[in-house]
Amino acid sequence: MSRIRILPEAVANKIAAGEVVERPASVVKELLENALDAGAKSIRVEVEAGGKRMIRVIDDGHGMTHDDALLAFERHATSKLRTADDLMSIATLGFRGEAMPTIAAVSRLTLETRDQAEPEGTRVEFAGGKLINVKAAGLPAGTTISVGDLFYCVPARRKFLKSDTTELGHIASLVTHYALANPDKQFQLSSPTQSIIDCAPAEKMSGRVYQLFGRQALEELVEMPPLSSAFRSAIREPELAAGGENALLTVSGFTSRPEVQRPNRNGIYVFVNRRLVRDRLILHAIHEAYRNILPGNVFPATLLFLEMPYEEVDVNVHPAKIEVRFRHSQFVHDFTRDTIRETLMASRSVPSFAAAAGGALQPGGANYAALSAPPASSTTQPFFAHAPGDGALPLVVSALAEVELVSGAGPESGFDLSHTPQRPAEQRFAFAPGKSPAEGPAAMPGFDTQALDAVSSGAAGFPASPLPPHWAGNFAGSNGDRSASLPRPEQIADLKPLGQVSASFIVAVNGAGLWIVDQHVAHERVLFEQHLDARRAGKVESQRMLMPMVIDLSPRQIVIYEKIAEELAANGFEVEPMGPKSFAIQAIPAGIVASDAEQLLTEILDGLDRENAAISIATLQAKIAASTACHAAIKVNMPLDQTKMEWLLAALAKTDCPMSCPHGRPVVLRYSVKEIEKAFQRI
Repeated sequence: MSRIRILPEAVANKIAAGEVVERPASVVKELLENALDAGAKSIRVEVEAGGKRMIRVIDDGHGMTHDDALLAFERHATSKLRTADDLMSIATLGFRGEAMPTIAAVSRLTLETRDQAEPEGTRVEFAGGKLINVKAAGLPAGTTISVGDLFYCVPARRKFLKSDTTELGHIASLVTHYALANPDKQFQLSSPTQSIIDCAPAEKMSGRVYQLFGRQALEELVEMPPLSSAFRSAIREPELAAGGENALLTVSGFTSRPEVQRPNRNGIYVFVNRRLVRDRLILHAIHEAYRNILPGNVFPATLLFLEMPYEEVDVNVHPAKIEVRFRHSQFVHDFTRDTIRETLMASRSVPSFAAAAGGALQPGGANYAALSAPPASSTTQPFFAHAPGDGALPLVVSALAEVELVSGAGPESGFDLSHTPQRPAEQRFAFAPGKSPAEGPAAMPGFDTQALDAVSSGAAGFPASPLPPHWAGNFAGSNGDRSASLPRPEQIADLKPLGQVSASFIVAVNGAGLWIVDQHVAHERVLFEQHLDARRAGKVESQRMLMPMVIDLSPRQIVIYEKIAEELAANGFEVEPMGPKSFAIQAIPAGIVASDAEQLLTEILDGLDRENAAISIATLQAKIAASTACHAAIKVNMPLDQTKMEWLLAALAKTDCPMSCPHGRPVVLRYSVKEIEKAFQRI
């Protein structure tokens, strides 16, 4: 007897259901996408028992005829593809023709539909994949699909479902995603006891964000206006096809200000051509955009929308259609990263001292409640937030968003990315009395640049940062003591230094309140931006060593060196091979002492892995600039006189990103007058 046999259709459908239908939210996703493909302007989702007992999706799309309603339950039956060539340019959310038969195979499903051109509709009933009943019915135009008793015929799958509240949270998160992606459509989500989401069509994306999350959330985000660029062939990518140079990539959305920080990546929503996806390349681009703004162990909240020709993206790479591949992935990565970075540079916000260090909190106040709330790092319980005009809104981040960044994307890779170019300085230290940094700089004596600064990711003596709130909390839960207008860098231009704390932190004042500046990371930020600008202008200064320093490199370091030797030379290094493993350092960037030369070079080589080296030359430039700036910057435990402190504060105010150092640590913290008065119980 033959060992190989064809599976029965019922078994094949259940196997396919295991790939497509993971939980009730997966059913909602498939039915929502079908409704959107059908041109629906209004979509209503009703659920019972977290979707286990019943899911009903009602839309006003074009509906189906009697024959189409029956044919829709055949495997691989679809109205969205005709030939294999159509797979190269998929313009619809669904296309596989698997959703309806696989859902019907594991539930009791009822389809009610009427084509707008037909006088009567059709009602079709399935149970466990078997057709039970078909009859004509008087129905409005559109489609209604009811899915009851999910996994009733597959008990092993049903017992793996979570609680009703958890499953409802996943559905709410999913509907929220598609409501964000389609602001021109109406979305409703309800359970027997409450209306969870009810969003009327909005003219702008900001209006939809307000509908779902509230005003405070909108104020904590920075809008990215649509920015477009023609596709270009990046390094190590094939040339564009004929006519491809006219194709445009458009990036838009919202991203959080640096002070809004998340403990995980669940606040990042990515849409490609209005399709909710999880893509490691885009997640890495977002991470790189915040590389020198946020510490490596926290993450932003981002709504990112990418629009591109359908032939530039392959969506046929995952059974549930949640992963994509880009034809020109490096260009998409770099353009997305640069768009987010430019938006952050335009906002240029400075974190509040109270937000970063705890501040004065009164029991029962908004800050106190926000910090007392338990972290929402798990998706087992929903976070209920109140939206305008709605009841409690359970927003649990979908499992679709739980992804890991590519190797080397985390803080352990030591890879530091920059934002924008800055002005070069002819000399590293300029503290001439009465002159700004832009005027003729004079040499600064007395700075000990011998020792490498070993400051850890947090400055000693600073209270620990409060646990960042949940994504829904960032949007809907407001910080009642925070001013709506965030402090801006121009507010630190008139800072008057009062002195130092532990010879490491500058204490300064102005009309906005009390400011504390970490002198090492502040000078590091100044030098970092100056070095980047000098590199892009081709004027990075170097200094020759009195005696060449010969060092031995490991095989991996040699491979990395050979790849970046040209960039090292452009950044002030002059390194010559002296043998199979030996290299002689002839010159180093200006401002670096000879004793740091070996450590600086090996730090750059060890901090760069092969994958990051292949992504962007800008990333490499930033890594070199960050390492060089760290070695050349003022150290902690170094007394500064009044003139030096005034120069440093003035130079910091002129940078594009004064709120954090190139490694993401905070530079400036503000303790506002209002917070001081509150601490003394004057208000």
